[in-house]
Amino acid sequence: MKTLVAAAFLNAVVMAGFIAVSIPARAAAVPCEEMLKTMRDTKMSAKLSDADMAKVNDLETKAVERCNADDDTRSDKFLAEAMKIMGK
Repeated sequence: MKTLVAAAFLNAVVMAGFIAVSIPARAAAVPCEEMLKTMRDTKMSAKLSDADMAKVNDLETKAVERCNADDDTRSDKFLAEAMKIMGK
């Protein structure tokens, strides 16, 4: 009986570990290609000063570089910053 209880407990702990490990993978960043498309669509209709447009273009360049390096998280951060400048 003790063995059965211990096995059930160990099984529950292992399952909880698998769930805890899989949750961050599901909460991953938006694919950078999707966010880049959204940012570019927004940029086309944005009314920005030259200085703000330069910042947005610089952030876009950095985002594309990170996206090409498969670093979606950092790419998305650059794109989110650009979207903030554009008021989105």
